[in-house]
Amino acid sequence: MSDRFDCFVVFAEMRTGSNFLEANLNTFDGITCHGEAFNPHFIGYPKSDDILGITQDERDRDPLRLLSQIRKATPGGIGGFRYFHNHDPRVLDALLLDPKVAKIVLTRNPAESYVSWKIARATNQWKLTNVKRRKEAQAHFDAPEFEEHVAELQAFQITLMNALQKTAQTAFYVDYEDLQDVEIMNGLAQWLGAHSRLDSLNTALKVQNPEPLSDKVSNFDEMQKSLARMDRFNLSRTPNFEPRRGPVVPSYVAAAETPLLYMPVRSGPETAVQNWLCALDGVDWGGLTRDFSQGTLRAWKRDRPGHRSFTVIRHPLARAHEAFCSKILTTKQGSFKGIRKTLRRAHNLPIPEGEPGSDYDVTAHREAFTAFLAWVKANLSGQTAVRVDGHWATQAQCIEGLASYTLPDMIVREDEMASYLPALAMQVGHAAPPDPQAVATNAPFSLAEIYDDQIESLAREAYARDYIMFGFDNWG
Repeated sequence: MSDRFDCFVVFAEMRTGSNFLEANLNTFDGITCHGEAFNPHFIGYPKSDDILGITQDERDRDPLRLLSQIRKATPGGIGGFRYFHNHDPRVLDALLLDPKVAKIVLTRNPAESYVSWKIARATNQWKLTNVKRRKEAQAHFDAPEFEEHVAELQAFQITLMNALQKTAQTAFYVDYEDLQDVEIMNGLAQWLGAHSRLDSLNTALKVQNPEPLSDKVSNFDEMQKSLARMDRFNLSRTPNFEPRRGPVVPSYVAAAETPLLYMPVRSGPETAVQNWLCALDGVDWGGLTRDFSQGTLRAWKRDRPGHRSFTVIRHPLARAHEAFCSKILTTKQGSFKGIRKTLRRAHNLPIPEGEPGSDYDVTAHREAFTAFLAWVKANLSGQTAVRVDGHWATQAQCIEGLASYTLPDMIVREDEMASYLPALAMQVGHAAPPDPQAVATNAPFSLAEIYDDQIESLAREAYARDYIMFGFDNWG
């Protein structure tokens, strides 16, 4: 057998032809497929007691023991099994990350597999070896159920593909229709390292439902209409080329006494929220808890049962204006002087070389900010050499980063802070929380002074994801 592999896995799903594939693999000398070895409801096959002497209870206690046994149980040959997306997840990483495990990926048109699954459920006939015993039924197409079915299959296929890409592996891909081609079966056996070849395929298993879909689905017209509405090619997707962001735990701020944790999104109303946290317990900024690590944050949460965490999002246009004024336009402490220099030199951003002076009027501010919005669109699309900084990254991406460690209990919009932040404080026992107070942006001109339809349009182009995800209307 091949020195490349010491076992194999067939990644498949129900009603994709995996029983037929297994039957043919087991016809080759030196290849043994042990059924659904990691099905949580049985071991191998519905009526089996064990695989290679390992019982279902033993497998459930230590699934990697069974995997090890399958690796070494076929001297001079190779053993394997079928694995579906809902099988024991504890072995998945061991399978995907090990290049000595041969990966076979079996797929089928999801509409065909869905209809076949519905018919099998209706007839309770999951295999067919004698055509005379075939049971007939029609499937009823359920659009939400089908969409969930497809989403699960696609998510698992992406998991497989990404793991193979990241570990420089490849799989042997087989489609349902390929199963009837003896040359493809021989090619698969050769890939696994077998020396024997088949002249014909195993004919013990029969195709259960050979009719066209139109004959197998009771509401076929409804099915056609539903599938026509599905965005098969994801044409409505908002492209996202932003790099993933981390949770930025050191930026989190907790109140002095009240068990509230603020998870900031940069260029939001950070000053206003922190002032409010101070007012809750009558302390200044030095009294707030900061500079968390993941360990100290876990300890903070553990010591405060019933705590709440939150973040506050801002209208994308107002947030972009804040980022522009505080990080790019000014040269004061905290600004991004290196990026500012690059934007002036390489992207012709029309801002002064130094701090804006008396000749920087409202017209100049509008011109500079519109140029910044156009640059942000390119930056978020991966078209510039400058990093995507958290101060102007999409809030959707920032919150995904927060969620990679701990989810906020509440996402509050800036214009709703007066209603929701005091209510949140009362939930954790504060008797009379104060109202948050707005803090003006430190800018030479306000957004209201330069706002028009063009600026709104540029913001929507740059931050389409935030407008869609959070339902923001026009700023004006």
